[in-house]
Amino acid sequence: MEDSSFWNNREKAEEHLKELKEKKDLITQIEDKKEMINSNKEIWNLLEQEDDEAVREELTQSIIKTEKELEKLNLLLTLSGPYDKNNCILEIHPGAGGTESCDWASMLYRMYTRWCEKKKYQVTILDYQDGDEAGIKSVSLLVKGYYAYGYLKNEKGVHRLVRLSPFDSNNRRHTSFASVEVTPEIEQDNSIEIDEKDLKIDVYRSTGAGGQGVNTTDSAVRITHLPTKIVVTCQNERSQIQNKEQALKVLKNKLLLKKIEEQEKELSQIKGEQKNIEFGSQIRSYVMHPYSLVKDHRTNEETSNVSKVLDGDIDDFIESNLKKGL
Repeated sequence: MEDSSFWNNREKAEEHLKELKEKKDLITQIEDKKEMINSNKEIWNLLEQEDDEAVREELTQSIIKTEKELEKLNLLLTLSGPYDKNNCILEIHPGAGGTESCDWASMLYRMYTRWCEKKKYQVTILDYQDGDEAGIKSVSLLVKGYYAYGYLKNEKGVHRLVRLSPFDSNNRRHTSFASVEVTPEIEQDNSIEIDEKDLKIDVYRSTGAGGQGVNTTDSAVRITHLPTKIVVTCQNERSQIQNKEQALKVLKNKLLLKKIEEQEKELSQIKGEQKNIEFGSQIRSYVMHPYSLVKDHRTNEETSNVSKVLDGDIDDFIESNLKKGL
């Protein structure tokens, strides 16, 4: 950074600054934990000299807190995959269930955006398609933040909801499904070249919640990569050119992942097993009737507080899946 040419390449300089901040933050966390441990040792030494019930209770609580903090740090250190530090693209698609599933997809959308708010992650809507009657047909989000992909990568899969339907006049119980896909945002690889002849580009009018958010021009862009049948869409920007650039960036990410999967045969590590969005394929169930339970079928982590989970409190499920790798 002290080099006089440091700012000649602003983009590269900002990458170095980001890396520096990440390393400083990690060192600060480690030093904080060392301080907590040393403080506990000092209190322990005092207790050996003179036993005091109040001090002993204080030490007990401090040790419990220290263990929890060390566990969080240990989890952070397990996020050592090649893309774990990266931003990520999170997509939600409703499955079997029609309007029910579209509504369920919108509930998941709210859950993840609330979780991102708590993590202070920045969320940008790349594409949002309203459902015909309620909910959403699909949504694509760019999540920006330190270790965004690392924390969210195990959320990919099918999510199942069981509840009394608000759309059923007979108030019957319904089961809905929605799939979540998470891919890392990857720095552009010069080896990924896209031939314009391989692209089918469609433009259409952006849709939104209404008011000033609705675009009155055909600025939204949908790109289909004909050889692989990969489809990406973007309607976040008001400019068609900007939307095309963002869509191409997402397409390159997906093509690079496909290239890695083919070369290294590590599909299960990067994209996860692809499953149909239906019964028997879910990674997690959210049951609101006849009882309250959210259960992750991979780790057996569960809670009866469904509303809290749907309000973005999913850290226990994220951490239990990360612990599987320890």
